Amino acid sequence: MNKDFKSGFVSLIGRPNVGKSTLMNTLVGEKIAIVSNKPQTTRNRVQAVLTTDEFQAVFLDTPGIHRAKSKLDGYMQKSVQTALTEIDVILYLCEPTTKLLEEDRGVLSGIQTKAPIVLVVNKTDKLAAGGDLPIIEAYRGIYGFSEIIPISAKNAENTDKLVDIIKKYLPAGVRYFEDDYLTDCPERQIIAELVREKALLLLRDEIPHGIATVAERVTEYPQSLTIEVTIYCEKRSHKGIIIGKNGATLKKIGTLAREDAQRLLGVKINLQTWVKVKEGWRDDDFLLRNMGYSS
Repeated sequence: MNKDFKSGFVSLIGRPNVGKSTLMNTLVGEKIAIVSNKPQTTRNRVQAVLTTDEFQAVFLDTPGIHRAKSKLDGYMQKSVQTALTEIDVILYLCEPTTKLLEEDRGVLSGIQTKAPIVLVVNKTDKLAAGGDLPIIEAYRGIYGFSEIIPISAKNAENTDKLVDIIKKYLPAGVRYFEDDYLTDCPERQIIAELVREKALLLLRDEIPHGIATVAERVTEYPQSLTIEVTIYCEKRSHKGIIIGKNGATLKKIGTLAREDAQRLLGVKINLQTWVKVKEGWRDDDFLLRNMGYSS
């Protein structure tokens, strides 16, 4: 055992759409969590692993912190609270162009942890060259962060320095996972989430938060994978929009998801997609459990 080796768990938290999933994907070098420009894209806690010769960091990507309006929202917020327990490092993400909200004050004041909290000011690529970051002083005034670092997860700017900071605060430990291990997400969940990501990309704003994607059936072959993914929507009027004229939208969702899944998993994938209506599923405990959401 290498006595100088470090390892530990790192949570990424913050308001919706601040780039938590993009940052985690950038840090581990693979697309593990889905991303979109719509808030509340991440629903489950997603785990990814970065291993080097000197350390192993297990990242926990969490849903954006927001006020719960449904049982699904409540599940998402519980997963955030769970991700703050027994953690070695917390990355609190914000944007350089947003104002400090009371929501941030409440979250930071309510965190009960001895773990160091690093303020990560993401999306600096949106600033003009040489632009200042007054938001840093605003945050510095409400919490004693262990470190503060501006980055662009999208362009991988300053992320190498963020990795150094993470390593600095990780405790001495052992490898929790093999060196080539990337994520605890099963293949069926990854593919179902990729279908949801493409739906977020292609559908109108009022529809995406009313859909869920579930891998209903998976058949594995030596060189390929056949998977059936059902897209559940809340309204019958949405079903036709998701399918599109002559099935064009649903076909495009499936094609884009299949291409990403094949690149990530390295096998040929036969993806079949279906659309079903489940009215009020976001507030139905039985349906939420069946779709993989559980407190």
